[in-house]
Amino acid sequence: MKSRSLILNKHTHFSLRRDTHTKCSPPFDQPLSRRLRRASLSEIGFGKLETYIKLDKLGEGTYATVYKGRSKLTDNLVALKEIRLEHEEGAPCTAIREVSLLKDLKHANIVTLHDIVHTDKSLTLVFEYLDKDLKQYMDDCGNIMSMHNVKIFLFQILRGLAYCHRRKVLHRDLKPQNLLISERGELKLADFGLARAKSVPTKTYSNEVVTLWYRPPDVLLGSSEYSTQIDMWGVGCIFYEMAAGRPLFPGSTVEDELHLIFRLLGTPTEDNWPGISSIEEFKSYNFPKYKPQPFINHAPRYLHSICWILKE
Repeated sequence: MKSRSLILNKHTHFSLRRDTHTKCSPPFDQPLSRRLRRASLSEIGFGKLETYIKLDKLGEGTYATVYKGRSKLTDNLVALKEIRLEHEEGAPCTAIREVSLLKDLKHANIVTLHDIVHTDKSLTLVFEYLDKDLKQYMDDCGNIMSMHNVKIFLFQILRGLAYCHRRKVLHRDLKPQNLLISERGELKLADFGLARAKSVPTKTYSNEVVTLWYRPPDVLLGSSEYSTQIDMWGVGCIFYEMAAGRPLFPGSTVEDELHLIFRLLGTPTEDNWPGISSIEEFKSYNFPKYKPQPFINHAPRYLHSICWILKE
């Protein structure tokens, strides 16, 4: 089986193997020549909507629509996140937060914000374009990833997060859909709309963060005081999902999610979680007294050698 070379920086070299059922991606388009680029600058430039051509719609949310686009300056593909502006409210706070953080976060494993275009009706964030997200990658593989590639992606997630945490930034919304992957196997953290800069570990934040399957139990129980652990719990869930080919805790509601967590890890007590019995949300659910289960019994056989990592 052939390998493709993956070079993340001058110090790090990886070889990303092609997973089963993964489709080949076309090569990158060549940029404009210097002469043509200089000529185009008289008509278009950074900060101008006409600089970018919309191609396909990639997705749509409450506040924004994301398009695949192309830059007339470089002829490179870009991702255009078009945020609708309300006249009464202006730009959503998530957009302002994302812009302010990404302007200062420059790292090989964090998506690059190239440009910002502001008009009366919209705010468009221009990002580098990556072929797919981790969820799409896993689907294309038939949810069967080689451990070689799992390790490479896990390393890149941790390296990007370590950079954020050193700068006191919490992502707060880690999930496969927010991890983008290039055709060369580069993984980048994206969608910093829920991210927050933290000053001290006990700072109070909103507890309505992180998609349900990747949310730690203290946040599910309403805690708004947390630190880097909120991201690390998500990393563990994503690690398991990549390796096992299925979500670790696929709950349908908050209560169901907590049941799944406690059924595997055990229902918390005052001995291992001081103060848990006084949390109203915990008392209201009246959980059975689950005993912790050996993680090795829950994981596929080929994951037995790494169960200790997931347990930590």
